[in-house]
Amino acid sequence: MRRVAIVGAGMTDFRSMLPHSSPEMIREAVRRCLDDVGSLSIRYVDGVLCASAPDAFDGYHDKVSIANEAACAIGKPVTRVFVGGGSGVAAAVSGWYHVASGLFDTLLVVAWEKMSPPYPHAQKLFQTIFEPVVEQPLGPNLIWIFALEMRRYMEAHNLSKELIAEVAVKNKANALDHPHAQLGARITVEDVLKSEVMVWPVNRLDISPTSDGAVAVLLASENVARKLTDTPVWIDGVATCLDSQYWTNRDLAFPYYVYLAAQKAYRMAGITNPLKEVDVWEPYDPFTYKELHHLDGLLGKPGLAPRLLKEGQLHRDGDHPASPSGGLLGVGNPIAAAGLMKVAELYWQLSERAGKRQVPNAYVGVAQAWGDLMQVGTVVVCRR
Repeated sequence: MRRVAIVGAGMTDFRSMLPHSSPEMIREAVRRCLDDVGSLSIRYVDGVLCASAPDAFDGYHDKVSIANEAACAIGKPVTRVFVGGGSGVAAAVSGWYHVASGLFDTLLVVAWEKMSPPYPHAQKLFQTIFEPVVEQPLGPNLIWIFALEMRRYMEAHNLSKELIAEVAVKNKANALDHPHAQLGARITVEDVLKSEVMVWPVNRLDISPTSDGAVAVLLASENVARKLTDTPVWIDGVATCLDSQYWTNRDLAFPYYVYLAAQKAYRMAGITNPLKEVDVWEPYDPFTYKELHHLDGLLGKPGLAPRLLKEGQLHRDGDHPASPSGGLLGVGNPIAAAGLMKVAELYWQLSERAGKRQVPNAYVGVAQAWGDLMQVGTVVVCRR
């Protein structure tokens, strides 16, 4: 296997109703990514890997065709990755295989989502993903399923709503320093608790916003990476894990799909104690409790993340900063693009180019995403 590096990244603004078509978003993210590598010409890119989640968001049912011209992929091999919310990090995982295997020397990875067409909300589209005999008759939607999981998590670890609300306060404040963020804000725990109850115990401010946006990163083999940049960020560990598709079959208190994926990625990266060896975390946080839930899986210790939050260790200036970017709660949640944004954030953090978001002395970072029928875990470990 060859070593693989991220050598450039670019993204659009994340917005609720971004006045760009999907091809326009893709083109902007790709242009910014290539400009980040010293105005690299697209002709030096060997292939393109694209990721986007439900087809119905854009109204297209052949999403690769959207990316072909917009990502300057005409005449190049193109692959699409699709595992729902896990797509963005899964794209980086798949991209690593493309380059590490020797298939390509350079690979452009692009993720996007246009969530605004199914106005006012995409929730009706999501109802079709559930099992048709046992689950669909119950009339499920994502929010009440997450409410069940959040309630189980709170009960398992005796957590208060006030503590979980701190995640929204932290991440939205972090997002104020992100140039592309949708919902950076200074809010209080009281603001979260007084926001509209969607399905108890989930309040409106516990939820990330629907968003439009695109992200692109450029991967390169080691010999090419060293020619393109002085600050390559190496992808040293990748893994995915698929749990049961039935959310009724799992203990909702602990995300084994994240834990097992993380353990595989750590072994590959030579990490034996993630709490001591990882400097920056970008866990998937579509809901406040999910940042803690996923961090428990990444750390391999149920209930540890809430304790770290209570001690202030998950803040950007804490010992274990989580979502210093602002995460999905603050930057926005264009499904597939949200996960790849977290990979891009690791590139900016570990190459010391994160600006006001910079975590001092960050050498190792972990990005994670989650999706499909709430059972996919995708994990990437990066190192300066």
